[in-house]
Amino acid sequence: MAAPRSAKLIALLCAGVVVTMTGAAFAAVPLYRMFCQVTGFNGTTMKADKAPTETLDREVTIRFDTNVRGLPMVFKAEQVTQRVKIGETGIAYFDVTNTSDKPILARASYNVVPEQTGAYFQKLECFCFDDQTIAAGETRQFPMQYFIAPEMVDDREVAGVNEITLSYTFYPVQDDQGTPNQNASRGGTGAG
Repeated sequence: MAAPRSAKLIALLCAGVVVTMTGAAFAAVPLYRMFCQVTGFNGTTMKADKAPTETLDREVTIRFDTNVRGLPMVFKAEQVTQRVKIGETGIAYFDVTNTSDKPILARASYNVVPEQTGAYFQKLECFCFDDQTIAAGETRQFPMQYFIAPEMVDDREVAGVNEITLSYTFYPVQDDQGTPNQNASRGGTGAG
């Protein structure tokens, strides 16, 4: 009689492990994304509520890289580079054109290189915070307002960095019902 009870306990433990592991697998991506956004890990830029009050005399060149994954669209920065003073608020504009005959639901992911500067590259406003719907044949201009936090000059790992590349990639997302973007294709163009 002890053997069946032991077998049931083992079966319940195994089922519990499977359920826990499945839940962890589904939670891993959102938790990792949240961790990166909070810490700037892996080149993820930070979201800021307000601009710094201090502007330094030192300038940094910001390069903008644009990419498209699996969508019929053209995505490019209006300026390939900008020079901003550390602590100064900069604004960049990006143009997106839907080259298809159907609306596109997409989101832009982003990161910076060198990765260690992610904690100091902070955005006040960005189209990348939300999903974007671009109508068939539509061209839209998206602003991105940012600054480089003055604390960067005190970080020995990145104190001497004079150039930061901000890279965006637009990719298809699912609608509210979980349906994949029906307009996604293997092709897509981006300027980078």
